[in-house]
Amino acid sequence: MKKTKFIELKQVFKTLLGPKGCPWDKKQTHESLLKYLREESREFAEAVKSGNVHHMQEELGDVLLQVMLHAEIASKNNEFDIEDVIDVLVKKLKRRHPHVFGNTKVKSSAQVVRNWNKIKQQEKAAA
Repeated sequence: MKKTKFIELKQVFKTLLGPKGCPWDKKQTHESLLKYLREESREFAEAVKSGNVHHMQEELGDVLLQVMLHAEIASKNNEFDIEDVIDVLVKKLKRRHPHVFGNTKVKSSAQVVRNWNKIKQQEKAAA
């Protein structure tokens, strides 16, 4: 099996939060990391506004860092892991794009948005 950067990234986070990992990373919680997720999201938005693609790339990496930390913390708590996060996302994208992954016909982007919002409301009602 070909090693991908994502596999390497998952291993980096297992190491960071593992027995010989980083003391700061290991003591973080979902709550303690929220300020960093907000900060990195704002910094990415600023990078987009500036049009600097290299800065955008770096800031997206910082957002991904936050996602990976949260997923690894959840994994250590036996709640879920990054593969579960990805699975939920893939299923959601397929459900909310029936015009791509199903037989629904759309004529405009506006109709796509209406369908997305309708499906989202149905999901929330069913939850």
